[in-house]
Amino acid sequence: MPGAVNPSDTGESLGPLPQEFAAILRPELPSLIKEIGIEVTRAYPEYARLLNGPYGHGIRVGVEQSISVFVDQVAEPSSPSTLRDEMCRRFGRYEAYEGRSLDALQGAYRLGARIALRRAKKVGRSYNLSPTMMLTFADALFAYVDELAALSREGYLEAQSRSGEQFEILRRRLLHLLLAGPPVPRTAIAELSEQTGWPLPERVTLIALRSPAVLEQSDVDNDVLADLTDPQPYVLVPGPIDAGRRRMLDGALFGARAAVGLTVPLTSAHDSIRWARRTLELVDAGIIDDRPLALAADHLVPLWLLSDPGLLDQLAERALAPISGLTPSRRDRLVDTLRIWLDTRGTAARMGELLDVHPQTVRYRMRSLEAILGEQLVDPERRFAIEAVLRALELRARTDGPL
Repeated sequence: MPGAVNPSDTGESLGPLPQEFAAILRPELPSLIKEIGIEVTRAYPEYARLLNGPYGHGIRVGVEQSISVFVDQVAEPSSPSTLRDEMCRRFGRYEAYEGRSLDALQGAYRLGARIALRRAKKVGRSYNLSPTMMLTFADALFAYVDELAALSREGYLEAQSRSGEQFEILRRRLLHLLLAGPPVPRTAIAELSEQTGWPLPERVTLIALRSPAVLEQSDVDNDVLADLTDPQPYVLVPGPIDAGRRRMLDGALFGARAAVGLTVPLTSAHDSIRWARRTLELVDAGIIDDRPLALAADHLVPLWLLSDPGLLDQLAERALAPISGLTPSRRDRLVDTLRIWLDTRGTAARMGELLDVHPQTVRYRMRSLEAILGEQLVDPERRFAIEAVLRALELRARTDGPL
């Protein structure tokens, strides 16, 4: 049995915990933090959703800080608690932004304290700690929980003091900075993130909306940022568009058309909205099927091939230069044949079926192409350029408008 840190004397008065007590508690922290997380999310399901979402890591850091600082201050009462203080205020701000009272958060703090006390009693028996020591621990623990609750209340009242209009302006400014990309100072983004209580996620997905934007705000998750006043309105969703986010968007868009960009690191948010807007343009041009929610991820090749119309024109001019001097009708026939050959590498009979011509006609056209294009059909890089150009031109031919 480990030796006692304190004499087993029930007559001693309550006072500060001895510093040696921290050495007993510290090995318990990893499993204690895990146990508290399990019990709190079981009692408060709303926190389970947050822990599994894009802010889960930040929340876990806050919980670990709240528990670890208690032990640190037992070992050294002057230990700093700056990060813990800010995390507790952030928890309070988040509750305010979610439109909840502080009851659940305070209940979670108290539940965590009861679990910690239960663990301490078990450890206390192993170390033969006195009842007075355990009373002192309980007294210090619940005073510490009151301190955490007070910090969260500060953040809660701070968030409530801001007017709704000012709050939305700050969130919109944050959104603009996120999409501006480098060289926007990271400190400016972090400051607005702090002011709005919007923890910076690791990855985001941008969604382009048609103007004028239609978005049912009451159905939008609170962590979603939006600017509906922009000439090209858009929405930022933390993390990927999973089933839950898809249901949210279906309800909020209320049948309006939108395009979803790719999920990217936060620093690449500008790329995601660029791809989303381009996807919407291709929908409007008839190149991509018109659906309530078009996904850029489903159309990466068209997005790539049509990403720079001017460059495509230049590439087409060079790749197809040998046949540019032919009559339009002959040029079109040869291009159709070349496209089928590149797509299938089929026999003359198979290509004839696809082109609805006699195999002998296919052979004649292929001999003409070999004579005109020569090494371009043999060299892999030049052949790939021709194939990319033909695919892009075929896509572009589906619309009459410029792309």
